[in-house]
Amino acid sequence: MSACFPIAEKTFRDPQGRLYGEGNRIFREVYPQHSAPVLDWLRSPLAQRWIRQGRMASTTIVDAEPGHPILLEHEPIFFPTYPWEWPPSQWMAAASLTLGLCEEAVEEGFILKDATPLNILFSGSRAVFVDVLSFERRDPHSPLWIAYAQFVRTFLLPLAAYAYLGWPLSATQQRRDGYEPADLAPFLPILSRWRDPLRSLVTLPLLLQHMSRFTAARPRVSEDVASFALRRLLQSARKSLHALTPAARASRWSSYPERAQHYQAADREAKQAFVRSALRGMSPSHVLDVGANTGTYSRIAAECGAEVVAWDTDVQAADLNWRAAHSAALPILPLVADFARPTPAAGWQNLESASLLDRARGKFDCVLMLGILHHLLVADQIPLAAILEQLRELSNRWAILEWIPKEDSQFNGLCRGRQELYNHMNEGYFIHELSKRFLLCGHAQLANGRSLWLVERI
Repeated sequence: MSACFPIAEKTFRDPQGRLYGEGNRIFREVYPQHSAPVLDWLRSPLAQRWIRQGRMASTTIVDAEPGHPILLEHEPIFFPTYPWEWPPSQWMAAASLTLGLCEEAVEEGFILKDATPLNILFSGSRAVFVDVLSFERRDPHSPLWIAYAQFVRTFLLPLAAYAYLGWPLSATQQRRDGYEPADLAPFLPILSRWRDPLRSLVTLPLLLQHMSRFTAARPRVSEDVASFALRRLLQSARKSLHALTPAARASRWSSYPERAQHYQAADREAKQAFVRSALRGMSPSHVLDVGANTGTYSRIAAECGAEVVAWDTDVQAADLNWRAAHSAALPILPLVADFARPTPAAGWQNLESASLLDRARGKFDCVLMLGILHHLLVADQIPLAAILEQLRELSNRWAILEWIPKEDSQFNGLCRGRQELYNHMNEGYFIHELSKRFLLCGHAQLANGRSLWLVERI
């Protein structure tokens, strides 16, 4: 959900109702046959407490006339995301919230009936459960958590594939219902398969899969035994999740701010001072940081009062950015996202999940593009005019850009012997193309030859 969330036209997957948007407002219609349990849940002290805590989407009952569909209104979350755009630590946070809510629900006589990352959005660095129809009264005599298998498929097995096999979490875009144990098993060493958490997540389920041919009646036990069994199952799930905590990994870009030789301390200080001064002058509510790396400038924007969405192609850099933002409770949402290859629309008829650009277009008061233009121009081979056009679509008003001259060591390194292709790429050409689309409002020249530009959309 967002301030103007592009709701998917196809919400047929929810048998209880449909979600739709009208302007800046988000509504959910619940069909009459499902109205009583939904109202029971939303009016419960537990649901109301989670809403106050910001752990569940704020929801207002607009209309609840007996015999008619219930109409609910959800408070919008600024920038909607999908799990395939999250760095690993966000996956862990989403899984932990899902388990935590289920644990509390069991104690209050409710249970979570589906458990997928698609039930989670992030408000800044904070995970929020948004599918308010996912809870119901539990059978006090049943020891089963029916959604456990889905939690394993959509949370634990993707995390296991990432941790043990190096499979990217972004690959889950093609696996709506997650992974099966048989998907991982052929690629895992035999010894690893017999150690937890893989033994309980992969090996034992494969050994027992033939038993699933037989349909058995759901067990019914005493209330105490049922509660005990559910608690143990949830504890086991949390233990598996903890065991899958990704180890810290270095990448080419995750330590870039500390080891960048082409930046002296004075250059960094001057760059940060220019960006801070510009942001304070414009006071933007929403900032997009393109090529955010580990978040130095995302944090400056947040300190200036903005809610920030930070895109970077490097998984580890985005993960470090999210950890820092989450630890400091900053309104920063880091994503693994590529300005040059934005996340496409997905799902049935490409209507279930909106593309990255559709979600971002016109949402930001200011866009930061610092240390990224040369990558787009040379590595991605995107013409400058096209880059600036896309920037203009994403920004409602302001942008701050860093120009990297072709003599710069980083520019040269990307050229790989093709320097002659970029002979025209000088600052005069940059200013000429920029001036067609933006007013030049501020400029700073750094000692290392790079320059900073504050511009306003024409």
